Amino acid sequence: MSDMHTIQDKAPLRARLILKDTQDWAALTGEQAVALREKAARMQSSRMARVIAGLPDRRARIEERTLDLPGRRLRLRVHRPRNAGPRAPLILSFHGGGFIAGTPEQNDWLNSHLAAHCPAVVVSVDYRLAPRHPLPEPIDDGYDTLVRILEDPGGWGVDPAAVAVLGESAGGTLAALITLRARKNGPPIHAQALTCPATDWTDALADYPSIAANTGHPGISLPKMLAARRLSLPEGLDARSVSPVRYEDLSGLPPALIVTGALDLLEDQGARYAERLRADGTDARVVRYPKAVHAFLSMPGLIPAAGPARHEILTFLRGHLHPEAGSPKAGGR
Repeated sequence: MSDMHTIQDKAPLRARLILKDTQDWAALTGEQAVALREKAARMQSSRMARVIAGLPDRRARIEERTLDLPGRRLRLRVHRPRNAGPRAPLILSFHGGGFIAGTPEQNDWLNSHLAAHCPAVVVSVDYRLAPRHPLPEPIDDGYDTLVRILEDPGGWGVDPAAVAVLGESAGGTLAALITLRARKNGPPIHAQALTCPATDWTDALADYPSIAANTGHPGISLPKMLAARRLSLPEGLDARSVSPVRYEDLSGLPPALIVTGALDLLEDQGARYAERLRADGTDARVVRYPKAVHAFLSMPGLIPAAGPARHEILTFLRGHLHPEAGSPKAGGR
């Protein structure tokens, strides 16, 4: 885990002003969580939201598709390069939100850029959310989507020999858990990129040094994390089963890039997961960004580090999905 928590820094002023959190998370009910996320979803298309979350890359086109799975229908937000051939790599993407909030649209800035410049087909899954759909239902949604897409690669225009998962925060949990499930049951996954991932949902989630060191920074708080845990983990579910860092065996997994923010309460969860992966023989690299708060890649308008972090992710994924192509040119915000 990080040994740099004695160095205090501040998030950019505009992030501190805009991301002020006045919600009483300890008292949050399930009904209130649903109302909050519905309000946030309505604001997603506002001008202010786009200033914060960034504009999609015009070199990719976005389409909405639905996927019928047993007992549910999922919405998928699909980003395709405008000059795509018949088969492109598949990147399956999962948004953050603690399993109680979030939509695929919040990652349009990142996903459309990856689609255009990797290039790849980036499919963002609108997985079901707690409290109505607690864990492990979101995991099932993600894994079943992957399987169903790869059952018809021609229809989706994807290459089953070049598949990656991408996830932010709780979406990082999903990406890691789906990779672990695929290790046993298939299909093969060739790379995993986790940004500000939550890797530990056990009672120990508050014990990491970055929790105390980064309290007070915008983006996420310990009460918010505990509320997400309370609402998304049903009674009787072993929290270790949804905590990638708590898995006994992390060998035989695809290479991982873990992006962390130096001002994020979850920084050490990402760093610790990378340590565990490396200890079990899995290639894993951590890239840490100063002045970056939790989920900073979904708010490039507030956190300048999102630009170089996006390029780092692009370089990593392109290297594993198009190994013959070389590194892409650096891109800005």
